[in-house]
Amino acid sequence: MPRPPILPPIDWKALFGRGKTFAAWLAAAENDRHREEMATTARDLPVAARFLRFAEGIERPVHVVCFAEDWCGDVVRHVPVLERLCAAQPQLQTRYLSREDAPDTFARYLTNGGEAVPKFIFLSESFTECANWGPMPKRCRELIARGKSRGEVGHARKKVAALYEVDSSREEVLRELLFCLDIAASTAL
Repeated sequence: MPRPPILPPIDWKALFGRGKTFAAWLAAAENDRHREEMATTARDLPVAARFLRFAEGIERPVHVVCFAEDWCGDVVRHVPVLERLCAAQPQLQTRYLSREDAPDTFARYLTNGGEAVPKFIFLSESFTECANWGPMPKRCRELIARGKSRGEVGHARKKVAALYEVDSSREEVLRELLFCLDIAASTAL
């Protein structure tokens, strides 16, 4: 039998309610160039029909708490991908918070000890945490971790940038985000 948790429970519904919609978060962005790039990408990113059909087929509401800050390149790259999927299915709802808005919650989602954003927490219709994603695709996170291990983070970041260049359609991110959305919207085991 599992032991009781030692951390206080998170009131995900309340936290979600405190967040900003994508439009409000984007309007408050401090970096004009990043704001415009995210707005354009969220609107115009070409997404393969199979990914959009998958998102459209989600049958239950999914709430996503998004820790994101517009200064970050990974936020600029990945937030619009999530928003493109949400545009295809109104049952997918996002709310945006900065790390400072909920530091105790964000601290539970560090990436190898670092405060990396974006971090997306996928919640079921009953606001139960089901999955989390970020700050970049799994393969890229592994490269950064290996770079840290060897004291070669700069070299690892260059490799990540090369992977981003090759995957300009962001299919790897789409697959991983849809996997998380599918779990949060599960109708059966």
